[in-house]
Amino acid sequence: MRRFGIFLLVVCPVLGHSQDRYPIHWEAIAEESLSHFSALLRTDTTNPPGNETRAATYLRDVLATEGIEGRLYALEPGRDNLVARVHGNGSKPPILVMGHTDVVGVQRESWSVEPFDAVHRDGYIYGRGSLDDKDNVTASLMLLLMLKRAEVDLDRDVIFLAEAGEEGTPEVGVDFMVDEHWDEIAAEYCLAEGGGAVARDGQVRYVSIATTEKFPMRVRLVAHGTAGHGSVPRVDNAISALAMAVAKLSEWQPPMRLNDTTRAYFERLATISSDEQAERYRELLDPAEQARVQQYLSINEPQHYSLLRTGVSPTILSGGFRRNVIPSEAEATLDIRALPDENPRDFYADMAAVINDPNVEIIPQPIYRPAGTPSPIDNEMFEVIQGVSEQLFPQAVTLPTMLTGATDMAQVRAKGVSCYGFGPVRHEEDLIAGGGAHGDDERIPEDSLLRLIQFLWYVVIGIATTP
Repeated sequence: MRRFGIFLLVVCPVLGHSQDRYPIHWEAIAEESLSHFSALLRTDTTNPPGNETRAATYLRDVLATEGIEGRLYALEPGRDNLVARVHGNGSKPPILVMGHTDVVGVQRESWSVEPFDAVHRDGYIYGRGSLDDKDNVTASLMLLLMLKRAEVDLDRDVIFLAEAGEEGTPEVGVDFMVDEHWDEIAAEYCLAEGGGAVARDGQVRYVSIATTEKFPMRVRLVAHGTAGHGSVPRVDNAISALAMAVAKLSEWQPPMRLNDTTRAYFERLATISSDEQAERYRELLDPAEQARVQQYLSINEPQHYSLLRTGVSPTILSGGFRRNVIPSEAEATLDIRALPDENPRDFYADMAAVINDPNVEIIPQPIYRPAGTPSPIDNEMFEVIQGVSEQLFPQAVTLPTMLTGATDMAQVRAKGVSCYGFGPVRHEEDLIAGGGAHGDDERIPEDSLLRLIQFLWYVVIGIATTP
């Protein structure tokens, strides 16, 4: 535990106000949190089938030992969501902290350790869910325990939602809770997964806070033609029509649009980038330079390019059943990640204009993540988050971030709650080497779990107590 001790000597003096009011024995918290984290990692909640009840009952039982009631809510057997609450004086609306207990599956042969054994090795903890999302679940659990033990004088209720089904089955998790049990989790602010800090040479360079996210729109393209013998080429070949439609969409650049989050992101990113990169990010704000910069980003920084517009990615192609038979139909699946303000109907109409072929049908699939207004970066909550970030990581820049993927914050944000995603500290070299969320050998630095808990603790103390 020396790693924790060294870290504490650095951060505690800067956080004197909260530390003095509610002293925390951080080395003991580090030990306890690792124990709970390991227990959760050893609980196989692979979705499908989920079996999140195993994790939910563990959390409930731990909370019960401290006199905190946890209630279980399930749409289906074995798919329980846990809600627990530490009560404040009610002078301000609640704050919600949430994490999901389910994890994606593994290919055991690709792992160097047992994925559900919580292996500690070389300063890391390995296990499926270590980054997505049992780290946040553990941090939220510890938060409630610490609030109760310290008898914190809260202005707000602090609600913990440990949700099922985030990895592909939100109907049993966040959808169920929002639609059927909203009163149990309604809040002014929400803290969840989606951000994180990145360190280089032992120093955190930036802290990413997710304030909005793209929402998924999935589409089937079905091209129709006339079936026939492969020896007689046809103008109305369905596969040819589909190929041309996909090619046109791949070359299409929907309009670039920045929002408050992405504009602030590039402005702040420029301050910690090389001179060449900084100039490029600033030029994104210059209409005369945007086209050139976008072209560069599309090739060299696709992650940044994806922040600029609604993106269309062909992911599955199918058609035909014999090499000498022209099929009457061919089909493509498109993964569309839309900007928060995108109008799906208008976008589909634009797609049809780009394809410009009446034989290619656009068939939208149900949208399972709602669009929501980006959470503000000029309110009390973001000020507290940024302040804590600056105190814990004095050399780092706080980056408001738009996620290109989807999280359960979307459903909560669509209810009018300002949601902010955060996460653990990861080393820059780890981001390159692998071991990330959903990857083989998923792992988290041991000291990052404590940092995550500290970050959450100080943010909640800052937003839920009176100075």
